[in-house]
Amino acid sequence: MSTPSDAGNERSEPELSAVIGERRQLMNLAYRMLGSVAEAEDAVQETYARWYAMSPERQAAVASPGAWMTTVASRVCLDVLGSARVRRERYVGEWIPEPLPDRSEWVGGRTDDGRDEPADPADRVTLDESVNMAFLVVLESMTPAERVTFILHDVFRYPFAEVAEIVGRSAPACRQLAASARRRLRDARAGTGPAAGQGALVREFKEAWEAKDIGALIGLLDPEATMITDGGGLAGAALRPVEGGERVAQYLCHFADKVPDLVLLERTVNGRPGLVAQHAGVTVTVAAFGLAGERVHRIWAVRNPEKLRPWPGHGPQSWGG
Repeated sequence: MSTPSDAGNERSEPELSAVIGERRQLMNLAYRMLGSVAEAEDAVQETYARWYAMSPERQAAVASPGAWMTTVASRVCLDVLGSARVRRERYVGEWIPEPLPDRSEWVGGRTDDGRDEPADPADRVTLDESVNMAFLVVLESMTPAERVTFILHDVFRYPFAEVAEIVGRSAPACRQLAASARRRLRDARAGTGPAAGQGALVREFKEAWEAKDIGALIGLLDPEATMITDGGGLAGAALRPVEGGERVAQYLCHFADKVPDLVLLERTVNGRPGLVAQHAGVTVTVAAFGLAGERVHRIWAVRNPEKLRPWPGHGPQSWGG
């Protein structure tokens, strides 16, 4: 025969499971809002901390724990985005969103003997068009309110009435924010289009880079191509964008000469074909590509080791400067 406390525990188990089951949804939401795996993990952790800080009575009074957690996580992300602009002004060099590996390669950390450890599936972000690097870079140009409203409504399909409650604006104001965000996306379409043919183009690019064939690289690059590198002051990187297809090709060949034992691997980066550079078995650079027609228009190369934690073989070593 169950005691009253046993019955209460039985009732709470499904509720507890539902709360824990929200973690993946929250990670997907927070990464898109923040463009940072580390900051997304912190936002999700803060959301759970606030949930467990409530008394059982207050938790029981929440009609939909999932909706409650989405609201809290979104507001935490709004606060983070508000302060991120100030922090990124102090960032050394260019800031690029953290790149994501294919789900099968996502690393959660290191074992005691230094081996990469697979991540908890709940920590992996679903890869779709709303996380390709070109899309995330455009999101960075939005105001915090635009970004959160756009992601909640256009990406996760929350109705404006619910979005308004989450962001603390009226529904008509949220419609205007979403419309403004869409205009920003339309104005920055270069490199954000369909990925058709990207795999073959990236493979040709890799082969030309390995061969240090500057002519072939120039042929694969849009004349107005731009390469942005993010070292965060922790790895060698250009402090400003490298502009023009010829200059980008020269930059890449310079590093190919400087590090002859650099290994280039074709990998999925934020759901699209990209390249990973390894040196002595350590992942030191992850490059995402944006296309314009049949040429490379943008390259985003992340070298900051703190942003490479989810990648196999991530480590503190770097190449070049």
